[in-house]
Amino acid sequence: MHKLFNHITSSIKILLLSTLTVFLVSASYAEQSVEDIIKGRKALFSKNYSTAKRVQAYASNGDFDESIELMIEMSENYKVLIDLFPENTKEGFKTEALPIIWEEKDAFNALMKKASDDMVKLASVIEDSDDIRATLKQLMWSNCKACHSNYRMPH
Repeated sequence: MHKLFNHITSSIKILLLSTLTVFLVSASYAEQSVEDIIKGRKALFSKNYSTAKRVQAYASNGDFDESIELMIEMSENYKVLIDLFPENTKEGFKTEALPIIWEEKDAFNALMKKASDDMVKLASVIEDSDDIRATLKQLMWSNCKACHSNYRMPH
């Protein structure tokens, strides 16, 4: 019970800090150049990918505290990404974003929100999962695939 309480307390602290970070980061992106925004979103997607690989490694090894912290971090990153696709960032600076993001902005934003929500859900169910790999695929990797399939240039 003590471990659960510590985990909940830690998760709440991370969530509060992450929420504050989202507000500060969102405000600062409004003043950045197109190049900075494009490079920033590419870096954040790249960070989420490397973090997802770490989540999978930790969870597969039963290191749930570490994986849950990273899941919450990824969740917050997805929220930030919603604000990193203003109209003036459709082209340039080696963006791999497809125009459909701006044509179907509500659907893209919904996917980022779903990815964020799914990471929170994953954090709450991973320890009790009978099949960690399938749970990760369903709640983490499927969102990555959906975004890449619909909104990113193939490579």
